[in-house]
Amino acid sequence: MVTELKEPKRDERVPELRRPPARRVAIWGPLLVVLVLALALIGGIWRHIQERRQQEDFAQKTSQVSAEFVVVKPNDKPVEFVLPGNIQAFEEATLYARTNGYIGKWLVDIGDKVKEGQLLAEIETPEVDQELAQARDTLKQTQADYEFAKVSAERWQQLVDRKVVAKQDNDQRQSAYQASSATFSANKANVARLEQIQGFKRVVAPFAGVITSRKIDVGALVSAGSGNAGTALFSIAKTDPVDVYVSVPQSQAPLVQDNLPVEILVQEYPGREFKGAVSRTAGALDPQARTLLVQVQIPNSDNVLLSGMYAQVKFQIKNPNGPLIIPANAFVFRSEGAQVATLDDQNRIHWQSIEIGRDFGTRMEVVKGLSENARVVMNPTDDLREGLVVVPKSEEEAKGSPASGSGA
Repeated sequence: MVTELKEPKRDERVPELRRPPARRVAIWGPLLVVLVLALALIGGIWRHIQERRQQEDFAQKTSQVSAEFVVVKPNDKPVEFVLPGNIQAFEEATLYARTNGYIGKWLVDIGDKVKEGQLLAEIETPEVDQELAQARDTLKQTQADYEFAKVSAERWQQLVDRKVVAKQDNDQRQSAYQASSATFSANKANVARLEQIQGFKRVVAPFAGVITSRKIDVGALVSAGSGNAGTALFSIAKTDPVDVYVSVPQSQAPLVQDNLPVEILVQEYPGREFKGAVSRTAGALDPQARTLLVQVQIPNSDNVLLSGMYAQVKFQIKNPNGPLIIPANAFVFRSEGAQVATLDDQNRIHWQSIEIGRDFGTRMEVVKGLSENARVVMNPTDDLREGLVVVPKSEEEAKGSPASGSGA
């Protein structure tokens, strides 16, 4: 059976999709195109502005030169120098006999420590003893004569006052009294002299110290005097403290003052430093050697420092007028000579000629051409032209930054 298809009616057809009117499409199309072009233009302009800024920042950064600098200061480190010296006892004396005789006994020997006033030896003086005994007897005789002449003179003076005797006789008695008085005084002084000489039979220590030599034996004949004229008995030295004498060259002489601390080095005691101080200076240079004699005093309670030892004296002096010091890599030799690049108040480069003094290795002494607190560029290069404005960077800032701006 064949089914016959029927065409639907107009009212029964599926409705078609509605399309926008042609006028609305014509309006929004161009607007969308304009909007896209505007956004593209704005994005291009923004990218161009950013690129310009980056270029300007880069150009500004690359056009500026940073320079690391140090501030010139005087050398504040102490001046240290070591000079040879000789150790001597604080007090030292050779004892001579002050009276004639022979040694009865001696009580101390070399190395013995003695106190002030301690008896060291006794001298037998028989001749002096006899002279003293005779002088004392003579003194007694002259004393009796003096007393009789005194009484007689007083009586004759009374008689003259009463006009009983002649004045001339009284004058004779008065003269005899004066002569007797003079003789009595002379004999009394002679006795005192001999007693003092007899007292020298006891040899005592003039100060506390140590006996460094004994030059006598029992029975040795001694004579009063000193040097070749007398007999030397003992030598005594006081070794606490000790003195060290050192000759300081003229260049360092003005720096050495009283009470300046020093250190003494002795080869026999390696690693040990004896501390002391300058006790006095000669106050004048030796015209031949151009050196200043300096006395240094060192405590020596343990008596390890012996008189006559050789020592080295180490001075550490802070120089109030210390020279200006710059790093060795802060100056260059150019056609004009030694120069440094300095910074003025406007951070402009100025090439300053200088005169170099002593070379300390990593540091140099500037004798002339710089003043204190001047700013000197480290590691200067030829790119630092005269008058060039730079960005200063101190040495501390350069050490703290990851990249040091030490040059152009």
